[in-house]
Amino acid sequence: MASADIKPKSISRAKKWSDEVENLYRFQQAGYRDEIEYKQVKQVDMVDRWPETGFVKKLQRRDNTFYYYNKQRECEDKEVHKVKVYAY
Repeated sequence: MASADIKPKSISRAKKWSDEVENLYRFQQAGYRDEIEYKQVKQVDMVDRWPETGFVKKLQRRDNTFYYYNKQRECEDKEVHKVKVYAY
């Protein structure tokens, strides 16, 4: 991939839940910063998503085990502040 060395310029914490925060939560549970890092590490072009919601459906961790996610929201309100939002 051409963008193999993209690094975030800044980081902040999520304040309230959104679709973006939900997907970041799923990537971070699997051990990645976000979709950009996942695509770099796993050398994939697409991430499996639920067509109804657009949420991430399946991620492969660095140790090659898989995380499977539900169609519905999984990031509870008490977990939102733990999600890191990166700016590039």
